[in-house]
Amino acid sequence: MNRFGNLIDVPNAAHHPHALVGNTPVLRIGAPFAPAGRGFWAKLEGFNPGGMKDRPALHMVASARRRGELAPGARIVESTSGTLGLGLALAGMTYRHPVSVVTDPGLEPIVARMLTAFGAQVETVTEPHPTGGWQQARRERVAELLAREDTAWCPDQYGNPDNSEGYAPLAMELLAQLGRVDVLVCAVGTGGHSAGVARVLREANPDLKVIGVDTISSTIFGQPAGPRLMRGLGSSIHPRNVDYEMFAEIHWVAPAEAVWACRALAATRYATGGWSVGAVALVAGWAARTHDRDTRIAAVFPDGPHRYFDTVYNDIYCAANGLLDTTPPTEPDRIAHPTERVVDSWTRCTTVLDPRGFAAVGR
Repeated sequence: MNRFGNLIDVPNAAHHPHALVGNTPVLRIGAPFAPAGRGFWAKLEGFNPGGMKDRPALHMVASARRRGELAPGARIVESTSGTLGLGLALAGMTYRHPVSVVTDPGLEPIVARMLTAFGAQVETVTEPHPTGGWQQARRERVAELLAREDTAWCPDQYGNPDNSEGYAPLAMELLAQLGRVDVLVCAVGTGGHSAGVARVLREANPDLKVIGVDTISSTIFGQPAGPRLMRGLGSSIHPRNVDYEMFAEIHWVAPAEAVWACRALAATRYATGGWSVGAVALVAGWAARTHDRDTRIAAVFPDGPHRYFDTVYNDIYCAANGLLDTTPPTEPDRIAHPTERVVDSWTRCTTVLDPRGFAAVGR
């Protein structure tokens, strides 16, 4: 404001933090992921204030307020492994709602501190659910918190269609930046951004090929549940937002392979991120090597590196978990069906299984 109390109009300047969300850049990624003359375009969602999930967090909250599901000033309660929590903290600040996020001991310490600094209340479950693991334990804790306050509201990122719809602007940005997209490579966790982005891109290109990236020990595409080191992708439940029919194939990636890719990105492109970024880059590089040279491949990088300094970029942590000195992977193993065997390294499958109905929907 000026000395008279009037708001100064500064062109191209943001007056509120939520205005910083969106319009993220794309970067060409080549070697060491693809040979000379080949590569893919990475959508750098780490340029959002908190990461990619700022988009659906703001959209889910705005939509719930518009429909009257979220009363003015009511508490927002959600389970998160980190990034959505940051987005909800931003949405709470924007729309003036208190925010409680439920997480588990695997949350990076820096993220817990950031969430608190941004005004969110952090609830940490201490024991995993006997069958549903940490994810189900978090969901049950959310239910307890909701029962305490009659007006409290949960976005339910795993089943809320507003989650997917919140990514439509990301898809439109890709079309404006790249002109067309032939192949989309994206991580799958709640299923929100894969469904939301692919739906819009397929309207522009009905022949769009979607490659999903999951972590080993995730149940989303028919593998058995197991302890998961990687956060931000994978699940021990079957999220309703996953659009199984959208995928042409699925790749599972192991933590050490994702760490190698994250660090290779940092060393060669000065643009990197966390577990899902590494996993997506690994698969997108393979797509660039194996598709025709003129195929336009887009990969969504959900966040930046900053929240992973205690994990992916910490040599002590990585050594303790056997994540260092990995031979750079070049080709995935392959299975014909998701139930063929339990995978423990980068593996590809073109039969996409919907575990909710046990129907093969891929090609």
